[in-house]
Amino acid sequence: MATSAALRIGRVDRILDALGDSTRRRIIRLLSAGPMSVSDLSRPLGITVTAVTQHLRILQSCALLKSHKKGRVRMCSLDMSGFETLEHWIREHRASWERRLDRLGSLLEED
Repeated sequence: MATSAALRIGRVDRILDALGDSTRRRIIRLLSAGPMSVSDLSRPLGITVTAVTQHLRILQSCALLKSHKKGRVRMCSLDMSGFETLEHWIREHRASWERRLDRLGSLLEED
């Protein structure tokens, strides 16, 4: 049975994989200004609505994006839960590296 930490690491891996694509990062930047429709997202990206939809599915699968139908239009917005997961992971690793660098600094000062 997988532990909670292992599940969180798997989720972080999916988030980082999703953000490894420049188009998906551009989608995140566009949505940071507020909700947009799929067709509105496709225009500045210069790709088809179908291609945008594929990217949106990936972002939604790792909780970076949420969408809902508003009439016949699919609206998208950021989902902060994925960003919170990533922020938690970064804080954990930052603290670990800061401790290591502090120990290194102490060792260097001894010499």
